[in-house]
Amino acid sequence: MGSYNGSVGFKIQFTKLFINGQFVDAVSGKTFETRDPSNGEVIASVAEGDKADVDLAVKAARNAFDNGAWPRMSGYERGRIMMKFADLIEEHAEELATIDAIDGGKLFSLCKAMDIPHCVHLLRYYAGAADKIHGETLKLSGEFQGYTLKEPIGVIGHIIPWNFPTAMFFLKVSPALAAGCTMIVKPAEQTPLSALYYAHLAKLAGIPDGVLNVVTGFGPSAGSAVCSHMDVDKVSFTGSTEVGKIVMEAAAKSNLKHVSLELGGKSPLIIFDDADLDKAVNLAHNAVFFNKGEICAAGSRVFVQEGIFDAFVEKSVEMAKSRVIGDPFNPEVQQGPQIDKKQFDKVLKYIEYGKNEGATLLTGGKSYGDKGYFIQPTIFTDVNEHMKIAKDEIFGPVLCLMKFKTIEEAIEKANATRYGLAAGIITNDLNIANRVSRSVRAGTIWINCFFIFDPSCPFGGFKMSGFGKDQGLDAMEKYLNVKSVITPIYSSPWL
Repeated sequence: MGSYNGSVGFKIQFTKLFINGQFVDAVSGKTFETRDPSNGEVIASVAEGDKADVDLAVKAARNAFDNGAWPRMSGYERGRIMMKFADLIEEHAEELATIDAIDGGKLFSLCKAMDIPHCVHLLRYYAGAADKIHGETLKLSGEFQGYTLKEPIGVIGHIIPWNFPTAMFFLKVSPALAAGCTMIVKPAEQTPLSALYYAHLAKLAGIPDGVLNVVTGFGPSAGSAVCSHMDVDKVSFTGSTEVGKIVMEAAAKSNLKHVSLELGGKSPLIIFDDADLDKAVNLAHNAVFFNKGEICAAGSRVFVQEGIFDAFVEKSVEMAKSRVIGDPFNPEVQQGPQIDKKQFDKVLKYIEYGKNEGATLLTGGKSYGDKGYFIQPTIFTDVNEHMKIAKDEIFGPVLCLMKFKTIEEAIEKANATRYGLAAGIITNDLNIANRVSRSVRAGTIWINCFFIFDPSCPFGGFKMSGFGKDQGLDAMEKYLNVKSVITPIYSSPWL
């Protein structure tokens, strides 16, 4: 199972919608193809859900919430079932890593060593938090006392992207399960397969029917139906800023449902003269080329102080040229294909924008190989903040290198973006690290590291990178309502 010869040498078991504990065909009977981005071949035909299927999934989730056991179960019992769910994922790690590698062009080795263990960690973290949900006692004025209850919001619509199908599934599902919510998950149409497998394992773990439903399909049909449904109490969305605006508008026009959005990014990585050059080059390389650049927090704008700029450029180009591109199942490969032809074409278009707007292409800039959606690691210099490659989220292996002189200039340039998801700082000076980390407007700041994620550490953006946190106890709070209860200390004179 750890080898892959360019055709689907792995049996796909689950391709139907998962509604109310059962795998079912779409009401319309329609299906769509999901393809292997390393060669363009069809992997499987998957049920194409739309509004009618979302209606059925919401009905199941609504019934499970209003009348079922899950929200009324003790936190301890929910946590016990979630622990079993995590155990089952570990048992099936090989199959799950294979599915994401085939469906998403992700490196099999990283799926198995990073993505799957991270989702197991997330499930266990929130399983442990499920019995620690509590309110506060309140001292009120007069002869009254009060307390707060934290209760699950209700039916949740999770809409997840294609770049990390496993991690994104559990970033959303884990805290919502712990809170006692029921849900519909709409995975990206490019990577629907692992979500269906997780639904199967959830049932085996003992999660009651209707609590976790998966509707595969397209954004304008299935996704839109989730966002506008009157019986969905909250939507949690990860994706582009443009689609995030559509999600928010649909939620407002329907029933003013709660919304949390983790959106795009154009994250700066600021490297100061005192940094260890080789370590800085390695960090910057991985900050943008990891997962073929398909990561919202990618450090795609790299600002290097003038004293080490030339040496940094030389070493960065050398490292990019040596990056191994190819089969995601080859353990020597460092970079797989872009998710699909649409994204492939988008990245190449932005590379042309960069060249036409006057940036200097130092390496890469072309497709790689004669099949699949591979793109060479690409580095530009002579970039200014007005260029498209510096302003827009490319979501591909494209690095913009820019020079700065002073701390003030670095902070100003780092903040010159509509996004605010993450940022990185590389320096050995604590004063610089403290000053810059407090000045850059971003939801996560990495100092002398990058892409460090942990279930206990909240992740989410500022500005047009959205609002609401994934991970940490903050994430569970967004699936809870706070209710105030007030009673008289003595018999009320008004009764």
